Amino acid sequence: MRLQHVVAMVLWLSLTATVPAQSLTPAPARATPPMPGNSLEFISSPRLQKIVDRAVENALAQFAGRKLGANQIAVTLVDLTGKQGELGADAILRVEQGSYRGQEQIYPASVIKLFYLVAIHQWMEDGRVEDTAEVRRAMRDMIVESYNEATGYLVDLLTGTTSGPELPPAQLEEWYEKRNAVNRYFASLGYQWINANRKPWCEGPYGREMQSVKAHAPNHRNWLTTDATARLLTEIATGRAVTVRRSGEMMELLKRDPFAESGDNQARSYTGLALKPGARLWSKAGWTSETRHDAAYVELPDGKRFVLVTFTVEHANEREIIPAVARVVIEGLQQVQSR
Repeated sequence: MRLQHVVAMVLWLSLTATVPAQSLTPAPARATPPMPGNSLEFISSPRLQKIVDRAVENALAQFAGRKLGANQIAVTLVDLTGKQGELGADAILRVEQGSYRGQEQIYPASVIKLFYLVAIHQWMEDGRVEDTAEVRRAMRDMIVESYNEATGYLVDLLTGTTSGPELPPAQLEEWYEKRNAVNRYFASLGYQWINANRKPWCEGPYGREMQSVKAHAPNHRNWLTTDATARLLTEIATGRAVTVRRSGEMMELLKRDPFAESGDNQARSYTGLALKPGARLWSKAGWTSETRHDAAYVELPDGKRFVLVTFTVEHANEREIIPAVARVVIEGLQQVQSR
């Protein structure tokens, strides 16, 4: 086990108290230094910030007729061009980032499944969860098919909790303490402004799940930021999530074919719509009646590599906003290269 993981585990075990509810007021944007267990350093880039600002401005103008508001979109861009040779290295990898509302807490829909994917790999690596065919089946169905039932099963394994009938208050608090296991893990790695302790639902929560929803605002829902999501996807793409081998296994599940004539909606209805032949895509989308999101890692034929996370709210059925952002980002990255 690498030293950084040992440090992370010590911190994780020391965080025995429930993660407190986090403010809905975002922290100011800033460069993110390496945190415990993390060998990435995110550096605020004026170059990338201009690209992100241009992409958001374009989207707001293009969809003004649909009343897309400045507070209904969040974007984070990480440039990984030229970083592939540093895959999985123990040395700190410095990457440039630009974002718009990157630390705003937003309901993530199925993008939260990225966090559960990393967590279940960490639990298996530590021997806390047995690596079985059923666990692997659930992992695949959670990411490839985006099944909520598979995700619920993995949340049970991760936290030692189950859904079920209502509980007396003291037992509910004990249950909620256990349910925060994934939050404590990511807190030990320096993640902020997130909440990952809810199962994704089709019809909605019942029983003790609804009890907890009512009792634990503002963490009555999962919350992510585009900055946190971009960091996690960057860690996966660069072999820094758990281990190099496990990061590679995660990437296999995230692989999409945006040019297939039929099949995977996550590949063809989000960032993939902006890609031209020869591009490669790894992604996890999220969609509800309120939200439409995508977290994507893209490799272009010219060698450009980047992570782009775009969250939108109140425009769930507008499928062109996310690819519109991606097109401007790609154009901006390629213009920098051509100069």
